[in-house]
Amino acid sequence: MLEDLCNDTFFSQNTILIVDDDEINRGILENLFSAFYEVEEAENGEVGLKMLRENEEKYCAVLLDVVMPAMDGLEVLRNLKLQGALERIPVFLITAEASDSTMKEAYRLGVMDVISKPVIPYVVLRRINSVIELFRARKRLGNVVEQQQSRLLEQAKKIISLNQGMIESLSTAIEFRSGESGEHVRRIREITKYILRHTEFGKGLTEDEIEQIGLGAVMHDVGKIAIPDAILNKPGKLTTEEFEIMKTHTVQGAALLEKIPQLRELGAYSYAYDIACHHHERWDGKGYPDGLKGNEISTWAQVVSIADVYDALSCKRVYKDAFPREKVVRMILNGECGAFNPRLLDCFLLVEEELYRLYKER
Repeated sequence: MLEDLCNDTFFSQNTILIVDDDEINRGILENLFSAFYEVEEAENGEVGLKMLRENEEKYCAVLLDVVMPAMDGLEVLRNLKLQGALERIPVFLITAEASDSTMKEAYRLGVMDVISKPVIPYVVLRRINSVIELFRARKRLGNVVEQQQSRLLEQAKKIISLNQGMIESLSTAIEFRSGESGEHVRRIREITKYILRHTEFGKGLTEDEIEQIGLGAVMHDVGKIAIPDAILNKPGKLTTEEFEIMKTHTVQGAALLEKIPQLRELGAYSYAYDIACHHHERWDGKGYPDGLKGNEISTWAQVVSIADVYDALSCKRVYKDAFPREKVVRMILNGECGAFNPRLLDCFLLVEEELYRLYKER
């Protein structure tokens, strides 16, 4: 067993620290353990504590006397407990001062064992090596568990990335049907997240919630998959009947999302469902499909709504050319594209210059 401990290359900790003011006692213990470990010595508790603080990771055990000048063994234990070292390194009291009060205090602080002097060599070896072996086994198991957790976390990240990629691919495919490059859905996501992160309109939302809302925004127009090409790609103005059909993409999108079981397990689902259904609602209640008014419309649906309008006006579509930036902002502010929350408009204006960079960099 001792040879296995000595040859265990899984750990770099293979040094025993002997802290004792008696040179003869240190020599006896050094002679006992030097065949199996590197051995270092300290002549009092103060020196020993300094050595541990400077290079704790090299030590696999500490053999500690109680009565010493400068700093006694119990004070060393108190310091080691404060810095959490007793969870990582087994400490043994080897002392002639093994009174009941000393033992009780030592065990309370977290010492592994109290061994009385004069020591019995084979007893000391067995007791100390058994504990070192247990600490090493615990650390090995802890490292294995940590590695497994790391692998599971990495797999989870890959699954999340795959899910997001599939969602983006579906949304982009739908954009292709209407002559878009697929950049529209990505810009909507970025605009939505930027407004929520950098203005008071996102107050109270966590970073994770904003990310999930951004992913939900990507799916805002999935319902367009149910709209006939002749209406979706019509270059001119839609008739009243055609517009009524176009408006159904909101409820169609929500229904589609509801029928994907895997999607319902994602944190973005509730946001995506609400956004798909309500991103055409208006602050004055004149939107669709439900005629929601004011704060009946969720924060995320409101932000996606203004992001969608801003992007639509700023880009070329089958039915129109891109409008200049100044005209885009003017149309949004004067209500030509529907009514928006006045507070949202203020927040939009605060960051519009940054949002416009998405279009300058194209």
